[in-house]
Parts: sequence; C-alpha cells; structure tokens
Amino acid sequence: MSRKKILITGRGSYIGTSFIKWVSQWPDQYEVEEISVRGEEWKNHDFSGYDTVLHVAGIAHVSADPKMEDLYYKVNRDLAIEVATKAKIEKVKQFIFMSSMIIYGSDSKIGEQQIITADTKPNPIDFYGKSKLEADVAIQGLNCEYFKTVVVRTPMVYGPNCKGNFPRLIKIAKYTPVFFDIKNDRSMIYIDNLIEFLKLIIVNRAMGVYYPQNKDYMNTTLIIKVIAKIMGRKIWFTRSFMGILKFMAIKLKIINKIFGSKYYDRQMSDHFNWSYCIVNSIDSLKMYIDKEST
Repeated sequence: MSRKKILITGRGSYIGTSFIKWVSQWPDQYEVEEISVRGEEWKNHDFSGYDTVLHVAGIAHVSADPKMEDLYYKVNRDLAIEVATKAKIEKVKQFIFMSSMIIYGSDSKIGEQQIITADTKPNPIDFYGKSKLEADVAIQGLNCEYFKTVVVRTPMVYGPNCKGNFPRLIKIAKYTPVFFDIKNDRSMIYIDNLIEFLKLIIVNRAMGVYYPQNKDYMNTTLIIKVIAKIMGRKIWFTRSFMGILKFMAIKLKIINKIFGSKYYDRQMSDHFNWSYCIVNSIDSLKMYIDKEST
C-alpha cells in the first residue's frame, strides 16, 4: 500500500489527536499533518498533494444560548464547506466530514424508543443539528469522480479524556449510592473503534454516508453498573421515583438525554463487516477506567 498523506483540519481536537496517535503505529503507511482552521492563515496552506483531508473542526456540544447561533453556523456549516471546497479545487482525492447523529433530532422520552433506520429523514431541532445537517448535505453535493466525499454521522463518542456527558456518568458511578434502573438503548462509539473506522475509510478510498457505532447498544444503567463494579462500589438500583424523574424530564432536557433512547438500526452500521469494532462495549468501559486512573 502506498503511503497515505492525510491533512487534519482542526488542531487539537479529540478525534484528530486520537487518530494521529493511532496511525503513528504505521509510520511507513501514513503521513499525517494537522493544522488549525481558526482565523485566515489556513487558507494559505497548500492542500494539493494530500490524499485525504479529515475535517474535525466544529462545535460539538449543544448550547441553547441563542447568542451562539451565528457561531454554530459559521463554524459547523460555513467553515466546513469552505475547507471542503478548497480541498476539491486543490485536487485532494478524499474529504471526510465528521457529521453527527444530532441531525436526527432529540432523544426519546423515558420508556420510549427512537430507532433510526435507513428510511429515517434527518429532523434537527436546534441550531447545532441544523448547522451540521446543512454542511453534511452541501459536502455530499461536492462529491464527484475525482473528489470522494465521506460523511460520518457519529453517535456519542467516548473514551479517555473525552468531554461531554460521558464523564458526568462516570462521576455519578463514583459517588452515588442510588441510581435509576432504566432500560434504554443508545448508539455510542468508543474512540478506538471510531479511529479504526476512519483508517479503514481512508485505506479503502471509500465515499458516502456512514453510521459507525459500537456493535452493542449501550444502556445507561448498565454503564453505571459496570463502572461501579470496576471501582468496587455498591450502588442500589431502583425503579422507584420514576414518576418524579419523568416529571423532571419535562423541564430538564438533560434527563431524556441520559435516560432516553436513540439508536441506529444495526444494519446501517455493519460497514467493513464490523471490523472497525476492535473493542467491545464492556471492555471499552474497563479500558476507559484503566486509562483515566493512570
């Protein structure tokens, strides 16, 4: 295999940094460079000569502050399209855009299911989702014979040193004596599985829209149980107070985000015959705790 030249646009991102570390195992196969796309300097960077541009810059977490709306569109939509257009003009062969499952709207209410199938139409409910979807669609429109576009609609990404809601769950497992016993299903992807997936996308010169996830759905209660067991903690799980929790969910969206369901039909995610899932869900939690504690 010829050595792949890869440019990561978005310096210091969680996914980009993890990808660089991962492929550094094969220095004879991958040459990776990373640039910042803040400001205007990146426009002077010569993209020609790269096989792939992996665009990871973006605002990743939901904000309800209307003052943030313009920034979301500027970064998640306009910048992404501008970088992709430059890549196409300068003859890059492949462009990968990190889209998001957020384009399919909110999580289900507690006790309900929201499965996303190949027939489900995107239906974003906030400017985070809308900005991602507009970039997602526009970049697909740039695809042509010599410029292959890849859109990766990731669910929640977790792993050591990640940000967002997953570290909050770990804190709960560390300290709470009581937790809700709720059956829900969520698509998530461990960082090692995601970066292996991106490697396969590049090696196979793929194009199209992808929905990678762990092979097994995650369950919020199961996550807490496994983490607590690893830590040697005992937590009492109960189905009491469910009425109170559902009432709180009306006022606090974060409740449905933690205890609701939202997942891709597995048939949508069997890319490369699931070979990108190099770590199963239970082992990923053990690896998370091991790496966080060192």
